[in-house]
Amino acid sequence: MKALEIIAEQQGGTPPSRENAGPDVASAQSPAVPAETPAADDRYSRQRLFPGIGDAGQQRLRASHVALVGCGATGAASSGLLARAGVGTLIIIDRDFVEPSNLQRQMLFTEEDAREALPKAEAARRRLAAINAEVTVHAHIADLVPANIHTLLQGADLVLDATDNFETRYLLNDYAVETGTPWIYAAAIGSYAATMNIIPGPSEYQTACLACIFPEPPGGTVETCDTAGILNTAVNLAAALQSTEAIKLLTGQPQAMRRTLFSTDLWTGEHSEVNAGKPRASCAVCGRREFRHLRGEGRPHITMCGRNSVQIHEHNRPVDFAELADRLRPLGDVRWNSMMLRFAYNNYTLTVFADGRTVVQGTAEVPRARALYARFIGS
Repeated sequence: MKALEIIAEQQGGTPPSRENAGPDVASAQSPAVPAETPAADDRYSRQRLFPGIGDAGQQRLRASHVALVGCGATGAASSGLLARAGVGTLIIIDRDFVEPSNLQRQMLFTEEDAREALPKAEAARRRLAAINAEVTVHAHIADLVPANIHTLLQGADLVLDATDNFETRYLLNDYAVETGTPWIYAAAIGSYAATMNIIPGPSEYQTACLACIFPEPPGGTVETCDTAGILNTAVNLAAALQSTEAIKLLTGQPQAMRRTLFSTDLWTGEHSEVNAGKPRASCAVCGRREFRHLRGEGRPHITMCGRNSVQIHEHNRPVDFAELADRLRPLGDVRWNSMMLRFAYNNYTLTVFADGRTVVQGTAEVPRARALYARFIGS
């Protein structure tokens, strides 16, 4: 079972915004939701015919407010599905911009978006407005961090995970438990896809949280989409499962939601499920309510290092240089010895030291450096 690897879905990231950017830094909103029309009735007619939704469920969807953290492969697919389903308000948060390598799996984006290097959040907002003008979309070009998470996610009934690193997922988990906001984890890498519903208490439908299943993230370097590859079918399966579970919750049917961590390999047909129906009594997060990720504890210390470099001081992260070199060699020039590894990619150079400390050369933007680190080293 590859649940630990799958959690580390990596969609890449090169953010054009500062780390603590709030909604005032780069926020856009689509037109206000117009009154429902006969044309709108026809738009959702097949969905209304489905017994699990009906007219009442469609109205609930229209009144719903969903935040998506990340708008790479999974986020693009899930936001498109929810916009077409008629979810009334979407918040899109992403620190990345569109690149040609995204187009194989990130369904909202076009070659023109890649040529213009549009921020993914804004490109998604434009595309979603063209798909369904009734949906209000707030686009935030930002890196979700403890300093801005409460502001950016304010008002969301549900949060969908489409991020690319452990750090943000554990931050989301802390936020969800602290505020009582449901969230749905989803990830894909290679031919694997995985999802898990997290419903915080107090509620008769309370589930385990992420920290109940994985008290700590895996150590060392991990596979990413950039190093292990990914099938667009795996992405779309993860998004379909995530969006369906979201629709169950938003239409007032939490009892119908799956209560397992589900993972499957589309290539081999293997799948597994881990029971996540009950919280772990000794869980530090939902049991003892210790929100160390919200407090920023354990996050890499980041400093400027020279004129055009950012240094990321990872905590207790041993590095296997030989294994990392093998993963990175197909992507760029790699040189290493017993003390350090240097990886050159396009206009950037990442120098990784034995203790996990990494210097990212070629940018002075902290979010961009963090995203490059997540893409190639794994976070």
